[in-house]
Amino acid sequence: MEPRAAESEAAAPEASGQFVQSLARGLDVVRSFDAEHPQLTLSEVAARTGLNRATARRFLLTLTELGYVASDGRLFRLTPRILEIGYRYLAGLSLPELAEPFLEQLSHRLEESTSLSVLDGDAIVYVARVPTRRIMNVAITIGTRFPAAITSMGRVLLAAGPESAWPDDRREVLETVRAQGWAIVDQELERGLRSVAAPIHGADGRVVAAINVSTTTATASLERIRTEFLPAVLETAAAIDTAVAQARPHTPLGALRPGQPR
Repeated sequence: MEPRAAESEAAAPEASGQFVQSLARGLDVVRSFDAEHPQLTLSEVAARTGLNRATARRFLLTLTELGYVASDGRLFRLTPRILEIGYRYLAGLSLPELAEPFLEQLSHRLEESTSLSVLDGDAIVYVARVPTRRIMNVAITIGTRFPAAITSMGRVLLAAGPESAWPDDRREVLETVRAQGWAIVDQELERGLRSVAAPIHGADGRVVAAINVSTTTATASLERIRTEFLPAVLETAAAIDTAVAQARPHTPLGALRPGQPR
């Protein structure tokens, strides 16, 4: 993680006085913890955030007092309570609940992991997942982020957005994805990993998310992905689109299940 203190200061709209720098720094402290760094010393937090030790210590003690961080006196770690922050967003997002049973059916059909993600800047964020086995070095959970440009779901989402947001070195492939309506990525995110993705549309027809099936080179050839996985993913995406379009205005989307009368 790159130091962010100077970045926060540079980005602050000082003229309007609307930027709360202490809040930004507190969030930097939270983000300094990740899957590869679940526990950090005070010095490590300071180094990863660009804060001095005294400032980092105040934030860590505040987060500890609030229950978001725990410490043994030397090492600090996030507590499960930190999930409350992300859950507030996910709890109001009905699409993951609607999509999950369809993802489960797709996972059972292909015996592979399936996922749903949304675009956040230049990254995808996983909001639903049905795993079958671990196929990556990094565990994927709700909230996991990956660079959009090198993932199948990311390419589907980028291709549906403005061309001004496209990386120059991905422009040609994104044009292809936009034209065909799906994406296959072969070992770009991680060696030995392959995936295929399709878009999910909101009630207004805009692409709001993407689903994928991920597998390994040892399990599925590119030919099998094209002839077996791709049709299944497109069929599932269409089923989710239909469920979204047919959901009644006051019907919780999470209450819908495949085949349930609407």
